[in-house]
Amino acid sequence: MRTVTGGEVAGILVAVFWAILVSFLAVALARLTQTLRATTKLVADVTDQAVPLLADASRAVRSAQTQIDRVDAIASDVQEVTSNASALSTTVASTFGGPLVKVAAFGYGVRRALGGRKEDVPARTPRRTVIVGRTVPAARRGKRNNREK
Repeated sequence: MRTVTGGEVAGILVAVFWAILVSFLAVALARLTQTLRATTKLVADVTDQAVPLLADASRAVRSAQTQIDRVDAIASDVQEVTSNASALSTTVASTFGGPLVKVAAFGYGVRRALGGRKEDVPARTPRRTVIVGRTVPAARRGKRNNREK
């Protein structure tokens, strides 16, 4: 029987350690390879789905831009119509406004002159004037006005 020296025991331990280490590294590399394959498949699937989505989004943006251009054209037309209506309203007011007011005032004056006062209708009660928180009777106001004249 042969005796095993300390150097041989150390060599065997180092060899076993390296065998275990290589085994763990092989398992880790195998799992890393599976993870990379799954990641590659996932990226390919996302790319396959993202390209049509990006095309749809691009189409939607172009459509929105077209609609915005149309709304802008409509808004400018509305602004032009508004300014034309304002000009027309100013023209109508200056042309017919003065004479219509004069005719209305004349008609009111004629109505008041011809209408007169009916005897069975009581006279209106005079209005009261408020001066700094108190009420002054209308008769008193008339007296003040007569004194001032």
